[in-house]
Amino acid sequence: MRIVKQAAIAALALMAVTGAVQAKEWKNIRVAVEGAFPPFNFVGADNQLGGFDVDIAKAICEKMKAECTFAVQDWDGLIPALQAGKFDTIISSMSITDERKKVIDFSRPYYQSPSSFIAPKSAGIKDTSPEALKGKTIGAQSSTVQAAELEQKYKDSDIKLYPTQDEVNLDLVAGRIDMLFVDKLPGLDWLKTADGGNFEFVGTDLPTDGVGAGVRQSDTDLRDQISEAIVAIKADGTYDKINAKYFPFSIWKD
Repeated sequence: MRIVKQAAIAALALMAVTGAVQAKEWKNIRVAVEGAFPPFNFVGADNQLGGFDVDIAKAICEKMKAECTFAVQDWDGLIPALQAGKFDTIISSMSITDERKKVIDFSRPYYQSPSSFIAPKSAGIKDTSPEALKGKTIGAQSSTVQAAELEQKYKDSDIKLYPTQDEVNLDLVAGRIDMLFVDKLPGLDWLKTADGGNFEFVGTDLPTDGVGAGVRQSDTDLRDQISEAIVAIKADGTYDKINAKYFPFSIWKD
């Protein structure tokens, strides 16, 4: 009788473990993007999400054999909404930082882009050190690594933060700020537009730790599966095809 009971207990334990493993297969994943950061993520004229982040997210989901749905969330609300369980991962050009790692976890990086200053061509700015930019009005999107860098190191400059990058760009064009500080790749994309034609990168680029998919700290299994999928889409050529669709050079981070 004891043997039967022990066997039954063992069977139940095995079912529990199996169920836990199955629960972590992540066959349905809710992905959040800002939807306002071209060319990485944006809402097109057809009201459909597009961009590098979106294409990479779809490729990751396909590699994981998971059904993914997308949600658009304002930048400042991405991390709080992830923590609240409104979605499972942020794949929205979120830079990996020590500060963010205190509250969420990240996959391995899926691209690298430095931070850069943009100013009018007529300004002739060469030096972008904190000392050289004393008294300058500098714009950046709030809750970004660029905003944190400005607030920490450029204390003698007038720092203006905005909800979206589009608003930063518009204020630069309107002359309400002297320059802006941005992730270099979307900055490069903006410089190619009619609005960006009179502006240029100035000074020295500042390196970052790369961009990863953000997940809740409790979802280490999802973090690891996304990381494995990122490596896999790079190995099979999918990543390079997506990269070439948006950029004439590789943005992969080893």
